Amino acid sequence: MSDAKLHATGQNPDDFVVQIADQIESFLVAVTEVAKGDEPGSTVPFLLLEVSQLLLAGGRLGAHEDIVPEERYEPDLGPEGDVDELRENLARLLDPVDVYSEVFDPYEPRKAPVPARISDDLADVITDLRHGMAHYRAGRTAEALWWWQFSYFSNWGSTASATLRALHSVLAHVRLNQPLEELDGLDTDQGVMGDETLEFEAGQVMEQEIGEQLGLRPAN
Repeated sequence: MSDAKLHATGQNPDDFVVQIADQIESFLVAVTEVAKGDEPGSTVPFLLLEVSQLLLAGGRLGAHEDIVPEERYEPDLGPEGDVDELRENLARLLDPVDVYSEVFDPYEPRKAPVPARISDDLADVITDLRHGMAHYRAGRTAEALWWWQFSYFSNWGSTASATLRALHSVLAHVRLNQPLEELDGLDTDQGVMGDETLEFEAGQVMEQEIGEQLGLRPAN
């Protein structure tokens, strides 16, 4: 197995890549199982747990010094795997809380919230992770680590973080017995919206309705 150039981290690169790969593989397997819909009432709690654990791996990659691949150009992996079925299954399981409002970059001044979908986000994250896993399974460990770290900063880290906030919000509203604002009619095909538009389009969904559909109604 090739070694990643980890620049004085004091740990064996092979040990590090195996740990990261195990965490990523666990996420891929778990979300695929959740998407099958065998336990629809546990969809949100399971996803909250899995995304939280994935972000631990992401944090380790993010805190690491830059990982440098051995090859100048990334080897061709062929076409990406299809995630449409997984995306559609998750969208069905997460209805009516699939669409949420997100600020893309909190450090950009006056950045308006944009609509997003948890199902789209998870499919996007899985595509990134599978890409790196293909390198890992082919024995290109440095390439795998580089890709996972690069795509953590460029895409899946922020996407998974936004997803985690959305999942946490759903559970918090239910467990705290608070009404959940639904972005009634809001879709990801629409353009950027300001706060006033979002407020205007927001409807009220009673806690018991959400709890009943997600199997999360708090005990009386």
